[in-house]
Amino acid sequence: MVELKGVKKRFGNLEVLKGIDLKVDRGKIISIIGPSGSGKSTLLRSINYLEVIDEGSILLDGAQVNRPDLKGLAFERHINHIRQNMGMVFQHFNLFPHLSTLENVTLAPRKLKGVDARSARELGMDLLERVGLADKASAYPSSLSGGQKQRVAIARALAMRPKVMLFDEATSALDPELVEEVNQVMKRLAEEHMTMLIVTHEMGFARDVSDWAMFMDGGVVVEENTPDRLFTHPDQERTCNFLRKHLASQA
Repeated sequence: MVELKGVKKRFGNLEVLKGIDLKVDRGKIISIIGPSGSGKSTLLRSINYLEVIDEGSILLDGAQVNRPDLKGLAFERHINHIRQNMGMVFQHFNLFPHLSTLENVTLAPRKLKGVDARSARELGMDLLERVGLADKASAYPSSLSGGQKQRVAIARALAMRPKVMLFDEATSALDPELVEEVNQVMKRLAEEHMTMLIVTHEMGFARDVSDWAMFMDGGVVVEENTPDRLFTHPDQERTCNFLRKHLASQA
């Protein structure tokens, strides 16, 4: 579903991604862990072309995301089509404050896919039900908790019926007591075999929900393996040191 080949990204003289190769099969969940500044979020943003890579290629379901052969309006149309097949959830919720919860969820299907108002409402209510917020359909973001806002953001991303979901530290801005309600939504998506790439600092969650786990540091994939293996018997000293600190702090 997602494939990266030799992806490199620089910010000035700083090489943030140093030749990343990655394959994500349909319906699989990949967790990406690592210290701040390791390149995790840049990797995720590059997949959605929110960061323009310097070298390599990115493919979504066989279609190349970065198309150096396309310029101007042709590339804009191409990337807009690609992004309709990728749902992305960020640390901060970015909901429209002047729109209700339901309107936030249904805006993109109506504007970008031409879904009629009745069908959009049915879709939106179904998605709010899935994230446990059907009773908040008419509420505005200012009246919601952080966890509720993030669940609305997930519903909004799902409204485009994406082929893959990208989560960039979706719980890091939440108070600890609100983290679990968002994690539960993500776990349900995993049970539905949604293809997902998850950048997270929640080690227990990553271990429980993932099919595959990657540890990044310094712009490279230091180690990757099944969650059972990576979290309990890592091969690299850098991975061991990172997990020792983070598992102790989350114990």
